[in-house]
Amino acid sequence: MGRFILIDVVAAIAASLVWYACFLRFNRKRALDVLQWVQSACLGKGRVADLRWHSSSSRLKATLHLSSRWFEEARLTINLLPRPLPVQWALSRWRRQQETLTFEANMGFPPGFHLDIIRHRWSGHSGAKTIKGTRSWTVTHPGPVILTTKEDWPVELSPVVNALANWRDKDFVGVRFNSSSPHFTATVALENLSDEKAAAALLGLFRELAASSSAKQH
Repeated sequence: MGRFILIDVVAAIAASLVWYACFLRFNRKRALDVLQWVQSACLGKGRVADLRWHSSSSRLKATLHLSSRWFEEARLTINLLPRPLPVQWALSRWRRQQETLTFEANMGFPPGFHLDIIRHRWSGHSGAKTIKGTRSWTVTHPGPVILTTKEDWPVELSPVVNALANWRDKDFVGVRFNSSSPHFTATVALENLSDEKAAAALLGLFRELAASSSAKQH
């Protein structure tokens, strides 16, 4: 009996090591592919460097050197599901955690305001019960809802909001402008970053937002 238990233990350890090695490689390749798309999207005007892995290859941080007047000291953070660790991976799936790319940088023309933009994808309410006992759902698509601590709407915010409204197909988790470092932070769902073309469109939006936020300063 003890011999069979020992065999089961060895088999379980071997399976765990195979799982860890396979998904460690998967996560690393996925993150490096994203960095390659971003670097290629810079068209020779950007370089990814200083790669640092954290949390068992579920988080990769890197520096993005850009020859741009809009961004300085740009940094990238890729957050992946902790696939190499089965228990943590199962918990992250149960919590419906997203894989994300975060871009943060200082700006040559820092914004003179603080703004947090949070995307909420949908909302709805239940109607009255039908004869069969089920509820019919009405789904609505409201326009932007803005909460502000200022009595007067700052004029410089309008170009930023308009620029974001023109890019409704981008599934942002959040965008932040700040007068202190980092001046600009944007987090996007990784599932929407599938190739070099998507990365180029994303960087184009970042530049447009930076230009919009500092329109009065140049």
